[in-house]
Amino acid sequence: MQRQVLEDLIKDAMRARDKVRLSILRQVKEELKKIEVDERREPSEQDIDHAIKKLLKITNETLDGSIKAGTNEERTAQLQEQVEILQSIMPKQLEGSELESLVDKVLEEMNTTSKKDMGKIMGEISQQTGGNFDKPAAAKYLSSKLS
Repeated sequence: MQRQVLEDLIKDAMRARDKVRLSILRQVKEELKKIEVDERREPSEQDIDHAIKKLLKITNETLDGSIKAGTNEERTAQLQEQVEILQSIMPKQLEGSELESLVDKVLEEMNTTSKKDMGKIMGEISQQTGGNFDKPAAAKYLSSKLS
């Protein structure tokens, strides 16, 4: 996701007076601000995607805790909505036949057949997709291809 797209989503949420959407989008923007301040560089698209994934993980964990506690239904509903918003703006994950064809391509490029090289192959797939792929499915398919 590009930074301008994120800014536009924030503006749209402000115009719509959607407090839940605005809150979670501002949290994503805050993660980007940390990168600017701490690392003194402009956040890349990969940084934005990483920030969204990080917030999704944290929000999911908080939602699970809220569901287990079962005391504040309003808070649980708000967290559920935030999870849905984050999932909607996450980059599309590579899966299915597209993932299998990429695994085959990487296997061919690296010219490996040993399971010892599985980590290197998974690393290459991760680098090519920016980490946006179904890792368990890729590992299973790759394991079936290697001896």
